[in-house]
Amino acid sequence: MDLTWIAVTLTDTAWIALAFFFGLLARHVGLPPLVGFLAAGFALQALGAKGGETLSSVADFGITLLLFSIGLKLNFRTLWRPEIWGVASLHMTLVVTLLGITILGFSLLGLHVFAEIDLKTAALLAFALSFSSTVFAVKILEEKGELSARYGRIAIGILIMQDIFAVVFLTASTGQLPSPWALALLALLPLRHLLIRVLVGVGHGELFILYGLLLALGGAAIFEIVHLKADLGALVFGMLVATHPRSSELAKALLSLKDLLLIGFFLNIGISAAPTLESLGTAILFSALLPLKMILFFFLLIHFRCRVRTAFLASLALANFSEFGLIVSAMSYSNDWLSSEWLATLAIAVAISFALAAPLNSAAHTLYARYEGILRRFEPKEPLREPVPIDTGGAEILIFGMGRVGTGAYDAMREHHGEKVLGIDHDAETVAAHRRAGRNVILGDAMDNDFWQKIHPGEVKLVMLGMPNHVENMHAITQLKKSRFQGKITATAKYDDQTAELLEAGAHAAYNIYAEAGAGFAEHVRQQLSDDIPS
Repeated sequence: MDLTWIAVTLTDTAWIALAFFFGLLARHVGLPPLVGFLAAGFALQALGAKGGETLSSVADFGITLLLFSIGLKLNFRTLWRPEIWGVASLHMTLVVTLLGITILGFSLLGLHVFAEIDLKTAALLAFALSFSSTVFAVKILEEKGELSARYGRIAIGILIMQDIFAVVFLTASTGQLPSPWALALLALLPLRHLLIRVLVGVGHGELFILYGLLLALGGAAIFEIVHLKADLGALVFGMLVATHPRSSELAKALLSLKDLLLIGFFLNIGISAAPTLESLGTAILFSALLPLKMILFFFLLIHFRCRVRTAFLASLALANFSEFGLIVSAMSYSNDWLSSEWLATLAIAVAISFALAAPLNSAAHTLYARYEGILRRFEPKEPLREPVPIDTGGAEILIFGMGRVGTGAYDAMREHHGEKVLGIDHDAETVAAHRRAGRNVILGDAMDNDFWQKIHPGEVKLVMLGMPNHVENMHAITQLKKSRFQGKITATAKYDDQTAELLEAGAHAAYNIYAEAGAGFAEHVRQQLSDDIPS
């Protein structure tokens, strides 16, 4: 009797248990679970575990779905804004130059690990360290509910440009030019109408999810056939259907699968490295250079006329090292341009940067509020237009967050109170869509202190907080209390412990949206079918 499957199952169970334990530990100390997954990978490596093809395939699949999900939330025009392609290009040029010189300077100081380093190696290390992590930024922005906020869009746009630079490098390093058939990819532009028609016609069940996987993996395969980076294909296919309203539904449908597969990616990073005390010390030295990346991002964004708040928050989201840096260094290693010791050093540096950046991003709005007076000195004289609503137009009911919950609340309240209802959302495209539908909605970010300084809720009697992120709802309550708002505050939450926090913070009523959905459904049935329901 073959009992091999028992050993395999026990091994897989041990890996999952270790990842869960370290992820839970990281969450307990205020870090995102992904830092714990990296630590689990290092622990597995120390125990002698090997990643193998299965884990690598899971990790690659996770990255493919990640880039596809990013593509679903972008459009082609986003990347051509000067504050995106200009900042990404100049930042990479400056970082490679300054870090390259710094690394060469370490060798002149006689540091042992840098003793035999030359200009080519210094340039490759600086290039690998110039990238910021798409995985980290997306996870942090998703958890904060700010992926579609102004600064979130800029950060993701810069990351996409960096990913394109990485693809160009990887293509050049292989010595393999794209196939002449790559020009045929231009046919994807008219093909997008067919892709969208299928997206509309597959319903909402398992076919919907399968179609999303087909687009992601099919796009990756097509690009790989013409000798282009597979992940770039997944990104492009996501962008092809991004303009349709169902793209956001598809991104949510794939969210859990993507998050699960990305655990494999972080485990693979940790398990692929063989850290030593020397590599740890060098990684810590590299991590000390992270403020340079953040400062350069901040002032470049200011130079391109972004508001100080936008520049500060985007810089924090980008203040880390990247998994693409590891991919670049792995390719350099396979070409004998870098030694294996540098791979371990860069892997540890990535993990350290995540651990440092996570609490900073969690406290980003608090940090901005604390140092706003100092940062305001760098505000550009003519910042890019980022509309901040001032006039509530005599509205008596404000609804923050115009997603599905907020939209339903808006329609119900307008039916009873007429045009005295005003919706507020931080996504310009969402605002435009609601206005086209005839709703009174303005642009505003509840996490932006400027918004609260310029809005005057004196005539408002009721504020309904329907934002998907609990932190945003809590911050809005705090700001309303500071402004001595005398009306009623209600808020939504996803969990019972969050409703308790909202009430403690000052909300007059808080509702679990899942529980209320069931209660609302029952009430709707009772009203519509009252004659057929026995008393």
